[in-house]
Amino acid sequence: MENEVFDQRDMTILIVDDEPRIRDFVRMNLEMEHYRVIEASNGLEALDQLREHLPDLVVLDVMMPEMDGFETLKAIREVSTVPVVMLTVRQSEQDKIRGLDLGADDYIAKPFSPPELLSRIRALLRRSLMSPPARKTEIVVDEDLQIDFARREVMVRGKKVVLRPTEYRLLYHLVSNAGRLMTHETLLSKVWGREYRDEAHYLRLYITYLRQKLEEDPAHPKYILTERGIGYRFKELDNQ
Repeated sequence: MENEVFDQRDMTILIVDDEPRIRDFVRMNLEMEHYRVIEASNGLEALDQLREHLPDLVVLDVMMPEMDGFETLKAIREVSTVPVVMLTVRQSEQDKIRGLDLGADDYIAKPFSPPELLSRIRALLRRSLMSPPARKTEIVVDEDLQIDFARREVMVRGKKVVLRPTEYRLLYHLVSNAGRLMTHETLLSKVWGREYRDEAHYLRLYITYLRQKLEEDPAHPKYILTERGIGYRFKELDNQ
């Protein structure tokens, strides 16, 4: 459901930052939009709040003493798939990739504007509420790859492969349009939301993740094909 409607009053957001002024700033803007807000000043507090309150989304600072945001994110991902937005003064591509690789859903550089943060949070919550796609019950790509969208199962060379929610959405849209070129902008809009049309590095990274999990030789893919400078295309399916 692309235009999922949700009531912010039903949503709890956990803010994790060691700077009280940042927590106050984010809290004020979120509460103005009627979100319920809880706070933590470090990674250990964040894990306690996560277990006690089961928030719908986490806003997580990277630069924290003792247990930084990357370590905290790694610990969160061991127990939860809650959407995580990372806040950081670091803007290097390497740091962004590290956060996304550990399971972050989005990355916002400080200083940021309240409209930008609120827009990203709405997009993430909308995606987390989407009903699981189930266009076809089972798709047999070939003898090495079978996908059951209704059961959310992917079998690669006889073994079940676990996909992250974002990987699963990306695969769904690629396979649903098998044989057709999907532009970078179209995939970013469908998988992440319209707010992400310019975030091409997200798409490149998750295409790499999918290839590593699905392809026998990720460097020479046979399923997810690159149309250089334009987008990606999933191989055409036989008898589907």
